[in-house]
This record gives sequence, C-alpha cells and structure tokens, in this order.
Amino acid sequence: MKISVLTLGCKVNKYESDALIFKLRELGYEAVDTLENADAYIINTCAVTNEAERKSRQMIERCRKFNENAKIYVLGCASQNRPMQFEDKGVTFIQGVANKLKIIEHLSENGEDIYDLPLKYEDDMFSAQTLTRAFIKIQDGCDNFCTYCIIPYLRGRSRSRSMESVIGEVEKLPKDVKEIVLVGIDVSSYSADGNTLIDLLERLDKYNFRLRLSSMEDNLVSEDFVKRLSNLKNFCPHFHLSLQSGCDEVLKKMNRKYTTADFKRTVELIRRYFPLAGITTDVIVGFPTETEENFRETVKFIEEIEFSDLHIFPYSNRTGTVASKLYKDLPKSVKTKREKVLEEIKKRDKLKFVEKNDTATILLEEEKDGVFYGYSKNYIKCKIKGDFKIGDVIRAKIVKPDIKETLCEKL
Repeated sequence: MKISVLTLGCKVNKYESDALIFKLRELGYEAVDTLENADAYIINTCAVTNEAERKSRQMIERCRKFNENAKIYVLGCASQNRPMQFEDKGVTFIQGVANKLKIIEHLSENGEDIYDLPLKYEDDMFSAQTLTRAFIKIQDGCDNFCTYCIIPYLRGRSRSRSMESVIGEVEKLPKDVKEIVLVGIDVSSYSADGNTLIDLLERLDKYNFRLRLSSMEDNLVSEDFVKRLSNLKNFCPHFHLSLQSGCDEVLKKMNRKYTTADFKRTVELIRRYFPLAGITTDVIVGFPTETEENFRETVKFIEEIEFSDLHIFPYSNRTGTVASKLYKDLPKSVKTKREKVLEEIKKRDKLKFVEKNDTATILLEEEKDGVFYGYSKNYIKCKIKGDFKIGDVIRAKIVKPDIKETLCEKL
C-alpha cells in the first residue's frame, strides 16, 4: 500500500510528518512525502491563519485529482481547531494534534478521534533524516497566549523533550547530515530535568554538525546566553527573533511580553558577540488596533534595526482568540498597503546585509545544471559552480550579492 504524507505549515509539522513516514516504512508501507498517485493520503494540516486552513481543505481536492478513490486521512492543527470543516469532504478519518502516530492504527477505519492534548512531551516520534539538514523537535506547545494566536489552544501548554532523548536521535543521524535545526512551537521555553536551551546546545556542540535554532523569543537572550553561544564551535549565528510589531502600544494589545526598547537591546547584544549575525523576524501588519501612526512607528523601528530578512504576515482574525473577541478586523486593503511598504524595506535591508559579508561558509544542499545551492552559517542563500557534491561545506568568496541567490566563488 502506497501512502503519501503531505505537510502544511511549520517545521514542527514537517518533523512529525517525517516521523510518520519513518514509522510507516518500518511497518512495510511504501510512504512518500510528495503529492503523487497513492492508495492513501495523510494530510498534516495547519491552522496558524485562515488561509492555512483553506489550503488544508484544498489539499483534499488536490489529492483526489491523483486518485479519486483514495482514502484520505486528516490530522493536525486545522482538524484540532475545527474537525467539522473536513466532515463533508469525504475523508476517511479525522484526528487532531495529539498522538499523531496513532493515525496508523486507523488506516483500516472510518471516523473521527480528537485526543486530549497531552500535559507531557509525547516522546514517541523519531524522524528518519535523509537530507543534509535535519530538523530535531525538542519542544511542543506554548504558554505565551498572544492575543492573535490560536496555536496554544490547539497544541496545548509548553512541554519539553528530555536532553537524553534529543541526543539519542542526534546520534542516530546518517552521515550525510551536516546541520541540525532545533525546532518546536516555542523553542525558547525549552526546559527539561533542570536543563535549559543553552545547556542542550552545549551538549550538542561536541557532535560534528552545524547547529541552528529555528526561532526564539526576546526573553531568552541574556548576556550569559549569547556569551555561551559565542563559545560554541558549531553554532550558526542566525537569530530568528519574533517582533510582530515595532509599536509598544500594539505589542501590549498583542500580549507580547517585551517593549521595542527591550528588543533593540537584544539585537545590540547579539551584534556585540556576532557582528555579522543574520537577524530575521516576523511582523504582523494590520493588527485590529494598529493605527496609521502605530504602523509608522513599526516602519521606523524596522528601518532602525535593519533585519537581514522579514517575514511579513497580514493579520488573520482567528475565531477563539482574545483579539477576535475584543477587536474589529481592519479592511484587507489596509493590510495589503502596509504589507507592500514593509516588502520594500525588506528588499533594501536584505541586500544591505548580504553586502556586509565578504565570505561565506556554505553547506551545499542541492544542484541544478552544474550550479550548487546552499546556505551560509548566517543564512544567506548562495550559489556556486565547481567540482563539488551535495553535503560539502565550503569556504567561499562573495562575488555578487543578491537578495535571492548570492553568487560565490571558492576560496
């Protein structure tokens, strides 16, 4: 039986889908992670925005175009949030966020089962990695309860994976893997058996992998944390710090637990220890209380920080969140206009950041027509020609900076 496991959303979902594929193959199924003709499809859904849920529903129809008679199984955040949205889609089984591996037990059943969210980390997943970069899940859930976000209600409270379990998975990684990325819903909250995130990173640094963090919150970054990071030989200086707004008034309404002054001090601290660190962020435009003046403050702050990249999201009104209950949504046209303003700043600052770099240490991850592509340690996407192979880590000179693919030559 051939099963296609399809993933929408975050890196945590990707890790969990890979774990499903690994388990399915162990049990003798032919399992793939691409949309192609199959006997059954497992769709790992996302609910971070209304658009993400729409794409999750849309994926069902895309599967049917390959095999209209296939069984379709839905699980993840969208089905945890509103299982009824899939009930009239002719799917075989609906499951939520918890116990994702149990979907395998339902492959011969019809129905729906939304398990209770766990209070402890579900340590039953192992993701077989075959790429040069491996995602390692270390944490799940979130305690922040930002007013715009539905995820804490769908994923549950923060819970961390034991350090020994994380290390056990790392030690089983194939030799082709050259970089590991620690992922979770709120990686900054990692705490297991008295160990914090920096303790885990220090333990992992003895292995021969580049180390990268998927994201972090402002409150994690103390001088002790950054100083200890700077002593790690394998750490990749790329910091994805979620900003969401550059206006203190809006941050307070979002229930973000820092001010712009706090955030700026964090950036300055990072740059003191890592002058060429890639510092990327998320920004929400059009939060319901965001006035034109509030948005101008955000623009000014973003220009002041000069991020190496921006991920810009129009506010999505999520039923069940505090913001949806308290505030009236802004017109789509307002969000679109503000998004375009930030897109121009993003392009300018991204190029400015790349131009500050003379060299790059690149992990080659793919090859097309004799050109190799990969990322520098501070997360610049690079391309280079030469007698290389995928998985090589090379030192290169930056020849032509670009916001999409920076041209390099081997040193």
